[in-house]
Amino acid sequence: MLQVPVVSPDSNPLMPTKSSRARRWIRDGLAVGKWSDLGVFYVQLIQQPSGAETQPIAVGVDPGKLYSGIGVQFAKATLFLAHLILPFQTVKDRMEQRRIMRRGRRGRRINHKVAYSKRAHRQKRFNNRRQNKLPPSYETANPRNQLGLVKTKDKSAQTSESHAVDGASNPTQPLLLSLPAV
Repeated sequence: MLQVPVVSPDSNPLMPTKSSRARRWIRDGLAVGKWSDLGVFYVQLIQQPSGAETQPIAVGVDPGKLYSGIGVQFAKATLFLAHLILPFQTVKDRMEQRRIMRRGRRGRRINHKVAYSKRAHRQKRFNNRRQNKLPPSYETANPRNQLGLVKTKDKSAQTSESHAVDGASNPTQPLLLSLPAV
């Protein structure tokens, strides 16, 4: 059964509802249909609801090198599924192209007609390396970044838990990430 997210008139997330009920609310003028930044359809109530109790909703991420899966669900149903295609190969190709261009610039900057000892080389600098830097290809595949995408882009889902399945260590044990609920 397809679940439709519901938000209150002041844009606070509420529990999702059945699609037939959401259509009835829109038809009767009790709610307005809207689209989130992620392209998810949700309804915004016109009047304050009688109750605003919510159940826990979890966001799960299955990180991968080329593809990642994202799921949002609660005890009764799955609210949202996404299959992210990560730009790993594009980032890798651009870094390679950047390295080739940089080597070409260095080669043009040096006068090869002069003896090596008289060439204008800059002094070697080895203390300019940043520590704890992740490669750009990994930053796109980082589960925390993918969870942040879902949490910042989709305000129509009230999430209480965030899980990332670490396929390298144990694919059955979810790894709880310490991200605040939206």
